[in-house]
Amino acid sequence: MKTTIKGVQEKIKKGETSHEEVFSSYLARIKERNETTNAFLTVFEKSKTVNEEKKELPLYGAFFAVKDNILIKEERCTAGSKILEHYVAPYTATVVEKILENGGVVVGKTNLDEFAMGSSTENSTFGPSRNPIDTERVPGGSSGGSAAAIADGMCNAGLGSDTGGSIRQPAAFCGVVGFKPTYGTVSRSGVMSMSSSFDQVGPFTNCVEDAETVFNVISGKDERDSVTSDLIKKETQENFRVGILKEYFVDGINQEVKRVLQEAIKKIEKAGLDVVEVSLPHTEYALPAYEIIMASEVSTNMARYDGIRYGLEFDRPAAKTMQDAYLKNRGEGFGKEVKRRIILGTYALSAGYYDAYYIRAQKIRTLIAEDFKSVFKKVDVVFAPTTPTLPFKIGEKVEDPLSMHLSDIFTVTANLAGLPAISLPCGKSGDFSVGAQVLADRFYEDKLFLAAKKFEKIWKS
Repeated sequence: MKTTIKGVQEKIKKGETSHEEVFSSYLARIKERNETTNAFLTVFEKSKTVNEEKKELPLYGAFFAVKDNILIKEERCTAGSKILEHYVAPYTATVVEKILENGGVVVGKTNLDEFAMGSSTENSTFGPSRNPIDTERVPGGSSGGSAAAIADGMCNAGLGSDTGGSIRQPAAFCGVVGFKPTYGTVSRSGVMSMSSSFDQVGPFTNCVEDAETVFNVISGKDERDSVTSDLIKKETQENFRVGILKEYFVDGINQEVKRVLQEAIKKIEKAGLDVVEVSLPHTEYALPAYEIIMASEVSTNMARYDGIRYGLEFDRPAAKTMQDAYLKNRGEGFGKEVKRRIILGTYALSAGYYDAYYIRAQKIRTLIAEDFKSVFKKVDVVFAPTTPTLPFKIGEKVEDPLSMHLSDIFTVTANLAGLPAISLPCGKSGDFSVGAQVLADRFYEDKLFLAAKKFEKIWKS
């Protein structure tokens, strides 16, 4: 059963349940369902319970699923890869430290696409996770395990990492809330890097208010991450001018998804909010630019997995040269998608192609950020689809990488511009919720949460 953090807190305070009973019920649910959904890779059955004096802390009653590319000291952290199957973390990520200090409990580590590279969780060495709404379909990715765990009632909060939509897309597919903060507001210390200028940790929850609560705990400056900032703009307004991105409602979006989103827009208008159409002229170049920059950074970040400090365990004397050791470790340790992105990124950064591809992609990135600056002079928040389709079947796109990458076509712009963006359910098509994406200007998390809570209330009424 889906529960909110606030809902659990209220039940505990009323004496209707205890913290230990809630923890036990989640563990029971994981034992019952995890074999089917494959959401968790590791379960902490003896996780520390919260002391009574911590009842007033903001995350008391919050039980977290943590994506398995986020470190927890002395626990296995695989990043969904064979190359790190036996890796044990030497320290704890800042975001997890903050959760534990503020009353939260981690129930386990969740499945993901290998090194967060994918849109379906099918690239995991440990098998795909499954969407609890329909187990023949994907939960999205790369943070699909965390989204599936919350959607299936195994916990009431989660952490994922979002590089090009890896929190928002699985949130949409699983019918939960997923939030990507402004780049730099949440520490990446202790988070395995995929694409350093895009990666951002954020929460999965069952409501917008819970996402805001978690964000307020995990955000802030961190000495261990030089790009972090505590610059958050405070907002109290109640009425918002909403911009509808016209480029996102053209050919390529599933008609059922489009229908639900248009109904959601009508409800916003009926509630009295000012809705206008806005344009991002360079949107068509967003995905190609993202793919080039992301792959370039992947090729650099994956270079550390050389088998010397960490990697596969094999008979090292059998490798006659250092190159043989590298080739064996990386050749057997990395999956197809990781290798594909390393090759693409290495090519884009090579002499003769650096200016033609990487530098041009960075210029497009700047133009997209400028497009958003212009838009936010006219509107407070922007409304867009989260995904172009409903959840697809497991195996449907595995051999078609281009089609798989198109799952992120509506989410990558927020990462390119470093914007905060949230996905929340806005209606249904059959058994599946459709995710609506709401974006705000950089560091305007307060404004984004106010708008998203208002929309959530409108769409539920």
